Amino acid sequence: MDSLEIGLWVTGGMLVMVLLGMRVAFAAALSGLIGLIWIFWAKKGMDPDQFIWALTVAVKTAGQVPHGKVASQALSLIPTFILIGYLAYYAGLTRALFEACKRWIAWVPGGLAVSTVFATAGFAAVSGASVATAAVFARVAIPEMLKIGYDKRFAAGVVAAGGTLASLIPPSAILVIYAIIVEQDVGKLLLAGFIPGIFSAVIYGFLIIGLALTIENFGPPVRGFTWRERFASLPPALPIVAVVVIIVFFVYNPFGGDAWGTPTEGGAVGAFVVFVMALVHGMRWNEFKDAIIETARLSAMIFTIIWGVLIYVRFLGFADLPHAFADWITSLHYSPMTILICILLAYAVLGMFMDAIGMLLLTLPVVYPAVMALNGGEAVSAADATFGMSGPMCAIWFGILVVKMAEFCLITPPIGLNCFVVAGVRDDLSVQDVFRGVTPFFVADAVTIALLVAFPQIVLWLPSMA
Repeated sequence: MDSLEIGLWVTGGMLVMVLLGMRVAFAAALSGLIGLIWIFWAKKGMDPDQFIWALTVAVKTAGQVPHGKVASQALSLIPTFILIGYLAYYAGLTRALFEACKRWIAWVPGGLAVSTVFATAGFAAVSGASVATAAVFARVAIPEMLKIGYDKRFAAGVVAAGGTLASLIPPSAILVIYAIIVEQDVGKLLLAGFIPGIFSAVIYGFLIIGLALTIENFGPPVRGFTWRERFASLPPALPIVAVVVIIVFFVYNPFGGDAWGTPTEGGAVGAFVVFVMALVHGMRWNEFKDAIIETARLSAMIFTIIWGVLIYVRFLGFADLPHAFADWITSLHYSPMTILICILLAYAVLGMFMDAIGMLLLTLPVVYPAVMALNGGEAVSAADATFGMSGPMCAIWFGILVVKMAEFCLITPPIGLNCFVVAGVRDDLSVQDVFRGVTPFFVADAVTIALLVAFPQIVLWLPSMA
């Protein structure tokens, strides 16, 4: 049995373990270790006397991965981005942001739901985690919507769907993970997420307005705010703007010249600014401790997944599966765009059974080289490329597409994590209620993804300016 066949058998076994309920991190790590042992032992002709040697080499190879790959400065962005979100909640920025959006937007049909979407988009600009965004607004926005007569399932769906915007709008932990896995520029990927993230929020807003115009008693607009009250709501929400400006200037100086620093430094400064704001707004020790513990818990979960999957990725390199898959993809007698769409649809199906981060970590080492090969390679120029963009730009475009698919998976049954979080925060809601509430947003996400595929400049305009 050659290395490629071993790769296919081990990958199949790993998928079976995941479908049976084993955590992605442990299934990937175990599969990777078994695969490495198998490959090294096969090189010795499966000689029983050489099994201990194969086991020793495999353990040493796998043992080098956690520190060698995770001791990366770029990965330090993840805990700082998550910390920003939790501190922002205790600083009262979520309530202030929601109140500002309500006073300025809630006059439109379905206005309070639209306000919630844009408030979650604003909070996403200081939070790197979709789960944290959904949990926060389940406490802030759902009670307000229920007071004026929204169906509780739809109110929960708005929050769960709005929370997914944190996956695209920087600071985004999942974009950082993508950049590290495919070895692309973190700063440009973070920049690329801004416009698609806002675009997604606008599509959500139009969906809600359309539902409000066609369904009787859907959700009344909220009127009666004076211009003075509207302008008075802006100053409490300004710290969010400050954090966004800091992160942008540390990634890319829009006025020319060098950036102020690295994205990692920008995340640290942003976290410090929000920490000061939280102290000014009366954050106590217990609240600070909760923010640190929640940040550590979520960061540890993400890093554990990364460690486990990178062991599997190391095995894939020995099995040469990514190269074989890329060759197979490019040999298909279909148009590259058709193949790309099929890959995105496969992500939609896979996301029903896996969490977003685990799904991307497991698939990108195989799928990313194939997409790059479809475009003509990582070094191809825009003039010679299949999709009309250079290799680095194609990597950014594909990254935004797969992260948007990961957003979609956060609300699809049966694994949709945001739906479980919202149901967990609200005792009056079941998970089934939340899944019913997010159903209309599947259509909005499908429209958004189709437009991002059809018009790549929505994604590429901002990073191309850097």
